[in-house]
Amino acid sequence: MNAHSTHTPNVEQLRRRIRSFVREQIIPAEPRPGETLQPEELQRLKDAAAGEGLLSVHVSEEHGGAGVPLRDWPVLFQEAGHSPIGPAVLNIMAPDEGNMHMLSLVANEEQKERYLRPLAAGQVRSSFAMTEPHPGAGSDPNSLTSSAEFSDGQWVLNGHKRFISGAYEASFFIAMMRTPAHGDSPEGATMFFVDADNPGVRVGEPIHTVDTTIAGGHPHVYFDDCKVDSSAVIGAVGRGFEYAQVRLGPARLTHCMRWLGLARRSLDIALDRAEKREIFGDKLYRLGLAQELIAQCEIDIETSAALIEKTARKLEEDEAAGRSLSSIAKVYVSEAVYRVIDRCVQICGGDGVSDGLPLIQYLNEVRPFRIYDGSTETHKFAIARRASSRRRKEVQAGAPDQGTAALRPCDGDDSRC
Repeated sequence: MNAHSTHTPNVEQLRRRIRSFVREQIIPAEPRPGETLQPEELQRLKDAAAGEGLLSVHVSEEHGGAGVPLRDWPVLFQEAGHSPIGPAVLNIMAPDEGNMHMLSLVANEEQKERYLRPLAAGQVRSSFAMTEPHPGAGSDPNSLTSSAEFSDGQWVLNGHKRFISGAYEASFFIAMMRTPAHGDSPEGATMFFVDADNPGVRVGEPIHTVDTTIAGGHPHVYFDDCKVDSSAVIGAVGRGFEYAQVRLGPARLTHCMRWLGLARRSLDIALDRAEKREIFGDKLYRLGLAQELIAQCEIDIETSAALIEKTARKLEEDEAAGRSLSSIAKVYVSEAVYRVIDRCVQICGGDGVSDGLPLIQYLNEVRPFRIYDGSTETHKFAIARRASSRRRKEVQAGAPDQGTAALRPCDGDDSRC
């Protein structure tokens, strides 16, 4: 991995420690392609990571992490992502990682002690319950249909959620519900803590997908007259969509970081294969067609890494601008990572699509990434709208109209004539 000189010595040392731990302890424990890591084995590895001080590095030291700032997450998350189970072991996998980040910024101190601290310690799991069956919230959060009403001193939650990652193993849910105006708070959406043992919440039927690295599946979850106290409100009533953006901007980017680590490993596997494989009288890596595939992989990986680094810095400097850039990063990196691993499968030929190598499983793991946390098409829609809006504002503010200058007729005093 290149360009580590831009990071502090402490971060570089932590990166090296994660790299060693992944290669020495996590990779030997990886399940075979198509199989899943058993919960007891995951916990054993988590305990080992905690013993090395490598658990939840993105969380503040105050709440049990290493306190690494967001701008330094990319190199660490990529090292963890070198193994498909690495992020889960190091407790930086979705949905827990995004939930920890949001709670560190939005939850009150009592909630942090009750929910964030054990989550950061790897003692519990969590889920983020927002997505709903059609026509409810999916790509468009404004379509939220699940609701909560305040009655007799409690909030009563009702709704049907689907694709709730990690739900089977979650100790608590962060549930997004539409709420009416309440006190000084406007009508909108509100986030609630809901403990998994609350009698009003039920984890339902599974949704079978091709990916396996998010433990706890992606099932349906039902809230039926689910009652919680006002202490379960996260932040302020009516501001749930705002908090969702706080969560989703970095969460999209950390997906990019983790899966780019797996793309790097895939290329390593393909390069090792190309170094040893002889065909048509020469080593595979010397053949032009293979070189084209390898070069395109290198270009996609380095371009993705640069975009991730830029977005991480922007999220720290200007959170709103960073969210916009995170959409661009999510689109580009999700497509690039898939291209890289697909090319690596191609380089490895028949073995690439067999369980003799893990590449085809990696391809299955990253394919949903182009849909999860907003599909490529949804993000492109938003990216295009923001670009048009930005340009309109520039023109209205009297910015030089370079885009249409060539369309205007010129006169003798015009330098274009």
